[in-house]
Amino acid sequence: MKKFCLLLLLSHRLFAQSAVDDKRIEFTVGTFRTEGGVILPEARIVYGTYGRLNAARDNAILLPSHYMATFRGYEWLIGPGKALDTTRYFLVATELFGNGRSSSPSNTPEPYHGPRFPTMTIRDNVNAVHRLLTESLKITHLRAIIGFSMGAQQAFQWAVSHPSFADRIVATAGTAKNYPHGVVRLEGQIAALTADAAFMEGNYKTPPTKGLQAFAVVWTGWLYSQEWWRKELWRARAKPGTTFEQILTNYRTHFIDGADANDLILQMRTWQYHDVGTTAGFGGNVEQALRSIRVPVLYMPSETDLYFPLGDARYEATFIPGVSLVPIPSLWGHTAGAASNPADAEFLNGHIRDFLVRNRK
Repeated sequence: MKKFCLLLLLSHRLFAQSAVDDKRIEFTVGTFRTEGGVILPEARIVYGTYGRLNAARDNAILLPSHYMATFRGYEWLIGPGKALDTTRYFLVATELFGNGRSSSPSNTPEPYHGPRFPTMTIRDNVNAVHRLLTESLKITHLRAIIGFSMGAQQAFQWAVSHPSFADRIVATAGTAKNYPHGVVRLEGQIAALTADAAFMEGNYKTPPTKGLQAFAVVWTGWLYSQEWWRKELWRARAKPGTTFEQILTNYRTHFIDGADANDLILQMRTWQYHDVGTTAGFGGNVEQALRSIRVPVLYMPSETDLYFPLGDARYEATFIPGVSLVPIPSLWGHTAGAASNPADAEFLNGHIRDFLVRNRK
């Protein structure tokens, strides 16, 4: 029960069958210049791999991580009978800056420790992973990039920044721009966390527990659909006899166990102001940036997502030349995009599997 809430958020743990055959790996970029102009002496990207790279080095798929996730965040897609067969594909799953394992406020020495760690953009993450692929793994082309949530933000950015690097893009429960309502939502969650006097402007000596718990409750209110709560679908993963009050308490106290407050905020800032339209050459025009995408895109928003609403996805899809817009018919809100229940897992795997082999030359 203690881990129930995190299991629902990071739904791969519900369905994973240990498809990974390699361990955590680190890639270090020396003298990394962020988009904001800060120069880090080094930036580390944690990643993991599944399967084997073939002799032609042309069977690779990139899986960029979502909010506070590890590289195991896509195991709902990986393995026998799923969309990503590791006997066929070589999968590279990367971890975002700020997740506590890749370079983050919590693990970077001064002068960039804690609140002094620079804001990292989605493009910063894409740039670092591009170097990982090309310099360390010697991969210059990908079969696909598949991303959920903040991973979808990265997938869209790859399609704009490196338009011919991947054959196709899959984005689930995530948009190419975080629109103003999303900015307000994230600002509210940051405000809940930082209102704790123990936060001390990020210079806390012990975790700001009250702020972390307030953040968790606010986050929870957006995670699933209103109907999900009305129908008490949380009972599908709860022990018999569990009450709503127990569920809410567990979200409050165990939402992301052990997460560092500055790390949580850093990734929210990365999420908050992402916009492919601010990529160099597009002058802030998201529609122009979306029109520049050259490869097929499977766009799978959740019909009940409160983070990345279906309306925003429909708006963006009108500008993407080769898009297939396939909403996920689910009451599981944002988590539907990461297969948080068996029906969504089947829907996602089926459509992604078909998309990856469609019209391949």
